[in-house]
Amino acid sequence: MKLVTFARPDTAPEPGVLDGDQIMPLSGAGFPTMLSIVGAGAEALDRVRGESGVAVALSDVKLLAPIPRPPKIICVGLNYRDHAIESNMQIPIVPTIFCKFPTAITAPGDPIVLPKNSKQPDYEAEFAFVIGKGGRHIVAENWQQHVFGYMNLNDVSARDFQMATTQWMMGKTFDTFCPIGPYLVTADEIADPHALDISMTINGEVLQSSNTVHLIFRIPDLIAHLSSVFTLEPGDVVSTGTPAGVGLARKPPRWLKAGDDVVVRVQGLGELRNPVVAES
Repeated sequence: MKLVTFARPDTAPEPGVLDGDQIMPLSGAGFPTMLSIVGAGAEALDRVRGESGVAVALSDVKLLAPIPRPPKIICVGLNYRDHAIESNMQIPIVPTIFCKFPTAITAPGDPIVLPKNSKQPDYEAEFAFVIGKGGRHIVAENWQQHVFGYMNLNDVSARDFQMATTQWMMGKTFDTFCPIGPYLVTADEIADPHALDISMTINGEVLQSSNTVHLIFRIPDLIAHLSSVFTLEPGDVVSTGTPAGVGLARKPPRWLKAGDDVVVRVQGLGELRNPVVAES
């Protein structure tokens, strides 16, 4: 299923199932938010599949971020060998982890706002998974029991802020620097998450193109590593890293600029498109 969060005119956000150009609202089935569905797991999905209410046209609503405010946004750096090499970084032997704040979340179609105080805004196409069943000390072999679904993510990065210290987070978590969506695809729809094409296109030009088969640390490794330190919770978003082709590594560097049309595509997860604007 393709799950969305949407808003009708002058109403509160609500979750739904996207089917073509129609959305089946789920608030009537007892799910006021996407997190309420994710937290209820398989039972919720069974109820969702049986829902038969009144559909609304996609054109009559606004799509929001599938999970408007995740409990945690956990990101993995340097998780493609070619990106580590182009960044002049050592190939990691343990996952490189940083976070974004929920205020960075951006809806599909909403603008990425370039901050006044950064001169090096960059793009990163990424494949993200969403935790369903939470837990601590999860063994890698049980990873499928803990993944609710998958979605596109753009890890927008202010490189001048990121590289100013050894801690990357400040360059990663400006407002609007985490577009996600357009929908959350349930895990049963993706046969193998480690065999998906991933790309970044800006103004029609393909700047990143790879496949998740090239991930250094795969989903089982990441779940085991992360949960060895802290509790994973339903709705946590884990973004698995970006392949080569980022703006920082190009000669000359290719920074985001106002007027750009930025598109992240991961196979089976739709198209995450965002315009770029300058901060007013």
